[in-house]
Amino acid sequence: MEKKFRILSLSDQVVSYIHSSQVLSFSSDIDLIIGCGDLPYYYLEYVLSMLDAPLFFVRGNHDKIVEYSPEGQQRIGPHGGVDLHRNVLCAGGVLLAGVDGCLRYRTGPFQYSQTDMWLHVFSLAPRLIYNRIRYGRYLDVFVTHAPSAGIHDATDLPHQGIKAFRWLIKVFKPAYHFHGHIHVYRPDEKIITIIGSTTVINTYRYRITELTLPD
Repeated sequence: MEKKFRILSLSDQVVSYIHSSQVLSFSSDIDLIIGCGDLPYYYLEYVLSMLDAPLFFVRGNHDKIVEYSPEGQQRIGPHGGVDLHRNVLCAGGVLLAGVDGCLRYRTGPFQYSQTDMWLHVFSLAPRLIYNRIRYGRYLDVFVTHAPSAGIHDATDLPHQGIKAFRWLIKVFKPAYHFHGHIHVYRPDEKIITIIGSTTVINTYRYRITELTLPD
């Protein structure tokens, strides 16, 4: 038996027709919403309220520690969403884990060194091993803002990939790695790469992905 999940992943750019009732026309059957960073918290809240599906998110280097609305309300994350940073969980049968941010290139939140990123990834390992014992697999979906080293990344410091993420993919073999951070400007830019048993997807703007898992 297999179970299918439709995932809406988003990052980096607000899309006007998603931030409107039009979002229902193409994604009313979404099972999971995944935010890969650099999106306003109010935007993710809107998608969550319209689709009535659980939201899981990591923060990007342009996200704010506190977001203020025009009415003066304060948000430290999208209301109703689940923060995946250094977190491992099972959502309706889907095994999720995530890490915030990118490499540090200036003063600001959600930026880390490669060493910091290794520590973030190592903090996930005990719970991934527990997943293997309980569910028979380590991880289904790895969610980050930055890309893995050598996959969809660039040479400039802010957009260099994370070595620890590439290691996690090799060792724990998630079905998918969703990331953001790398903006796509040309139709020939590669946004989907298969590494071993993992499909790596740059979710710039948005992507809809169908995930098939054993029931």
